[in-house]
Parts: sequence; structure tokens; C-alpha cells
Amino acid sequence: MDNRTPMASTQLLIIEDDTRLARMVAEYLGQSGFEVAHADDGGKGLAAVQERMPDLVILDLMLPDMDGLEVCRRIRALPGEAARVPLLMLTAKGDPMDRIIGLEMGADDYLPKPFEPRELLARIRAVLRRKGESRADAADARQPLLRFGSLEIDRDARTVTVAGVACELTSYQFDLLLAMAERAGRVLTRDQIMEAVRGRELEAFDRSIDVHVGRIRNAIEADSKTPKRILTVRGVGYVFAKQQD
Repeated sequence: MDNRTPMASTQLLIIEDDTRLARMVAEYLGQSGFEVAHADDGGKGLAAVQERMPDLVILDLMLPDMDGLEVCRRIRALPGEAARVPLLMLTAKGDPMDRIIGLEMGADDYLPKPFEPRELLARIRAVLRRKGESRADAADARQPLLRFGSLEIDRDARTVTVAGVACELTSYQFDLLLAMAERAGRVLTRDQIMEAVRGRELEAFDRSIDVHVGRIRNAIEADSKTPKRILTVRGVGYVFAKQQD
């Protein structure tokens, strides 16, 4: 059993009419450091979301008073932060349309019954991690200037300088650098980098990313042959270093 403790006071809400299952899940997640509350129908669950403001809701699709899709819809229609609570849906149904509809209505993830508790725990952690990353990205988005040691990236002016000296980059290379810098410390595959700059005309092959990264390194690294800002993760992609000179 995985007993690593997540962020302190992470609160979960289970909306599930199967009391026995809810109790077992709550016990397992409690052993992993989460605080878990339970509501046995949709109405109580909606009230608990507003009262408790949980960090994540585990929502069963089949409930006695209303189905989970309706609960999901009503949560997403709540005012303020309550509407943005991450939702992980559970269902005994095997119909893939349930999953598609649930995700389209705002669920963040989906897990069919029966499930392994370890998989549920892993999915909860993944959703919470994405929530934290999206908040960090949103906070970064409010800052027009990104600084990494002597490297400065100005979103608004679309300029890059190192120790005050301007770096010559194409518009596409600026977008690639910005996409990686906004995700500093995270290993990104070539596909993820290309997805991050979607909306622009992308190159035909992902290996073109390597060519552009090489040119970005020539512009921003003291020694492009031993880079310290954009690091290669062999067999995966690249990571933009958080800590720089």
C-alpha cells in the first residue's frame, strides 16, 4: 500500500450511494494522507461542494436522486471557485459514450468500476498535480517578464535577452522557448512542445524541433555544446532548467 502523504490538508469529497464502497475508498485514501468526506446522493453532494470547497470530488455516475452527469453539470454551474473543483467520475457502465459525455460536461478524469484503489489514488494525484500546474501557469501568465538568472523573456515585447544582450530568434523559436520556459522543470516530449505552440503552422516532422532547439541554444547558451538552460532528456525530449546562472 502506498502511504506517501500528499499536500497537507488535501480534502476529497466522495459522492457515492454505495456506502460500503465509499467507506472502503475513504479508509484507503485516508491512509494516504487525504481528508475524505462522503455524501450518499447528488443533492447532498452539491451542498457539500459549496460548504466544504473540497480539492477534488469523486463522483459516481449512478445516484438515487439524479445521475452523476447532472451533478457534474450543476457543479460546473456553481458560482466562484466551487465551479472549478476537479471531478473524477466513477461508473459501472462500460459504454464509452458515458465517458465522452462526462468529459465534455467538465469531468477531469474517468474511472470505470471495478477499479484498483491504487489506480484511483494515482489518478487523484495526477488530477491534483495538473490542477496545481494550471494554477502556476495562470500565475506566470500574469507576469509579462520571465527571469531565469541572466536570461529574460518578455512576453509582451516578444524579446529575449541574456545579461542585457538581445538574442536573435525567429517568431517560431520565441514561441518554442516561451512554451518550455513556462513549463520550467517539466520534461516535455516533442509532441507536447508542438502542442504547446498549436495554432501556428507546425513543421512536418517532430525532429524539426531538434533543429530549432539547437538554434535557440546557440542564442541563449554560453556554450551550446554543453547547455545549461535547455537540457536533453535522452529518448524523451527536453526540459527547461528552473535554476540557472
